[in-house]
Amino acid sequence: MTSTNDTAHPSGNARPTSEPLVVDVLVIGAGPSGAAAATVLARSGKHVVVVDKASFPRDKCCGDGLTTLALRELEGLGVQPAAIENWQTVSEVMLRSPSGRHVTMRLPGDGIAAATTPRRELDLAVIRNAQAAGATLIDGLALATITPTPAGITATLTPHGRDADAQPHSSRPSWVGREIRAGFVVAADGVWSPTRKLLGLSGDGYRGEWHAFRQYAHRVTGPAADQLIVWFEPDLLPGYAWSFPLPGGRANIGFGVLRDGQRRIQDMAGLWRDLLARPHIAAALGDGFELEGRHTAWPIPCGITAATLTRGRVLFVGDAARAGDVMTGEGIGQALVTGRLAAEAILAGGSADQVAARYSREVRHDLFADHRMSVGLNKLLARPWAARGAIRVIGLSDWTRRNFARWMFEDEPRAILATPRRWHRRILRRSMPFARAKLG
Repeated sequence: MTSTNDTAHPSGNARPTSEPLVVDVLVIGAGPSGAAAATVLARSGKHVVVVDKASFPRDKCCGDGLTTLALRELEGLGVQPAAIENWQTVSEVMLRSPSGRHVTMRLPGDGIAAATTPRRELDLAVIRNAQAAGATLIDGLALATITPTPAGITATLTPHGRDADAQPHSSRPSWVGREIRAGFVVAADGVWSPTRKLLGLSGDGYRGEWHAFRQYAHRVTGPAADQLIVWFEPDLLPGYAWSFPLPGGRANIGFGVLRDGQRRIQDMAGLWRDLLARPHIAAALGDGFELEGRHTAWPIPCGITAATLTRGRVLFVGDAARAGDVMTGEGIGQALVTGRLAAEAILAGGSADQVAARYSREVRHDLFADHRMSVGLNKLLARPWAARGAIRVIGLSDWTRRNFARWMFEDEPRAILATPRRWHRRILRRSMPFARAKLG
């Protein structure tokens, strides 16, 4: 991927390096939430610059699963499955109860209800999509300063990590220390948002509601080669272990647990070895599977109702808004939603206060009720008898299996039954995303 150079403005006119760069919106972070915001804004004619400390393509520790929610948002952005080499459409999901009961669910076939793809490829696709819409990417540089002004936000950039002591990238020298002036900033820079820290907001000790652990495997020959599998292990509840299929006999396997003050993070590697030795997990992966590389772990922020969503002309999205799903730990769909909502709030216009209020209101409307329902369900599912009963009910009929799959993958907001303002005639009857996509 080619990073931007000094001719960043759509007019193509080069600017002297000492002259401030004036943009409509500065997006900090080029992951799904930042790229979604940049795409929507750029398509509407806004001058958008996206900054990320990493150089793309880059890996991101993740389960690599895409729910129906995430797929609908990707479809709306114009990101096509055919553009991602290792895209795996999922047609079947298997759930294992704490008692050992198995329930297999066929996903709707009119489109794509769930999929998997490595984050290295997904994130590259979404930021390329934003660039194609007209956004400018500056990768390999980090936010150095951010200063609110009466007219907007002023920021400067600095080399990051290994790049800090290296020779500057040919397209980067003019950006280091150069002033960027923006009307608004979309902060999509993760759970430990540097933007938040530079603005003096609290949260340095925050470590997320979930902790997840992941490793890749190849030579997968058991059911996990094709099925998306979720094991509700008694010692993980309300967390779970997973195996998500990838092309070529590979799988993303891992587990996630809620932080409860009792689990020690340093014990997770031992728990991982124990999980892989459990007969039902080993059988699902098949004889001869091999682990790839090293395992990785990461925190998942799932506390959006307690998060600071705005500060003046700065809107926080994705992990920086703690937007993950507290029931499943999934965060890509929520990241895409918050990025889109931030862009739409800016495009609607008005004062900084009006934009911030509009964004906060739409996030509350879209995500707060579902978060509260998920918190309550988590408390219930922490009890093995409740998890066993839930899976027993799911397996009662084709109807329960089919509609639970749609509910689990957030085809409709999870709390829609408790929020009549979101009812519509096509509840549970919409076609799946990418119904017309041509997949190889």
